[in-house]
Amino acid sequence: MTLYRHPQHATRWILCAATAASLVVLSGCKKSSDDAPEAVVTVAAERPEVGDISEHIIADATLAPLAQAAISPKITAPVRTFYVQRGSKVKAGQLLAVLENRDLVAQALDNKGQYTAAQATFDIQTKAQVPEDYAKANLDLEQAKAQLRLQGEIAASRRKLLEQGAIAGRDYDSAVAALTQAQSAYDIARNHLHSLSTVSNQATRKLAQGQLSSAQGKLNAAEAQVSYTHIQSPIAGVVTDRPLFPGETATTGTPLITVMDTSSLLAKVHLSQSVAQRLTMGDDASVSIPGVDQAVPGKISLISPALDPGSTTVEVWIKVNNAAGAYKAGTSAHVSVVGRTAPHAVKIPLAAVLTAEDGTKSVMIVNADGTAHKVSVQLGINDGEDVQVMQGLNGSQTVITQGAYGLSDGTKVTVGKPAAAGEDK
Repeated sequence: MTLYRHPQHATRWILCAATAASLVVLSGCKKSSDDAPEAVVTVAAERPEVGDISEHIIADATLAPLAQAAISPKITAPVRTFYVQRGSKVKAGQLLAVLENRDLVAQALDNKGQYTAAQATFDIQTKAQVPEDYAKANLDLEQAKAQLRLQGEIAASRRKLLEQGAIAGRDYDSAVAALTQAQSAYDIARNHLHSLSTVSNQATRKLAQGQLSSAQGKLNAAEAQVSYTHIQSPIAGVVTDRPLFPGETATTGTPLITVMDTSSLLAKVHLSQSVAQRLTMGDDASVSIPGVDQAVPGKISLISPALDPGSTTVEVWIKVNNAAGAYKAGTSAHVSVVGRTAPHAVKIPLAAVLTAEDGTKSVMIVNADGTAHKVSVQLGINDGEDVQVMQGLNGSQTVITQGAYGLSDGTKVTVGKPAAAGEDK
């Protein structure tokens, strides 16, 4: 039997069949999407290390010479001769330059003559005049004493004769008068000798000594003026600056030659008081200098005993050997000083640490099921590469060291080499 369908009914049936087929296809597509495998992120990870870790204090520094002398003349005069150039190596006490000094030399010569004359006067007064005066006064005293004794004897003799009636009273009176004169002459001679011994002799010596000292002082001042024209280096080092040429006038207070001792350099850094208190003299340090491939070793040579009043920081000096002259004073550098040491510490690479906006620290670890999990940590000492984990890890977890940034908690991960930016995953 043949079935007959109206054309309109046939069209409706075809649309229903097409709709059913579409639903079947869509149902199959949705099932296929739900069954798609979950994405897996490749990360680098490792277990924390347990061992000693030392704190590294990083700071900027400027290299300064071990010693420096900006030599300024004490007098203003033209430069007669320079004996050094920039870059010349000099020793302590070496003559560097001479200023014009002929007028000063002449003045010194004149003062030397005055000193010689004063010295001769001193010798005459102290070695000839004073002894002669003293000897004469002593002789006068002895003569007066002898005369007094003689007149005393004469007076005594005439007194007896007078009592016996052998002489007139006038003769006795003459003897008494002569005795009185002899006594007066003796007293004068004795007082004169005493004055020479206690006052005049010392005063004469002081007067002569004062004149000699005055002449000596003038000579010393003149010779000092001459010596100021000879510019010498107070330290051993290298001439780093010489702004004038021969014939130009050197001015008092203006550096004529600068000498630096660069056999060692000082990397000067300013650290907070709390950090500086953890350092001691002789601690190891390293200095990174531009243009030098490897850090240069050094040691702390000074920890300032007082805070800088402007910055309230402590100045610390790191001494670096520069015997070869490879490093230049004034160069900016980076200093790393070894501070505290923590033994048996749990440590991870610094790259593994994630810092939140509020400053909290965390790391991503890999769970046993292969998912990433964020763990909050408390950090301690870091040495510039690794950091101590004081809380949050026990050392048995696997910590993601690369690829943790932006990784959501629970994301499937596999340990390998993460793809670099721009590479196909």
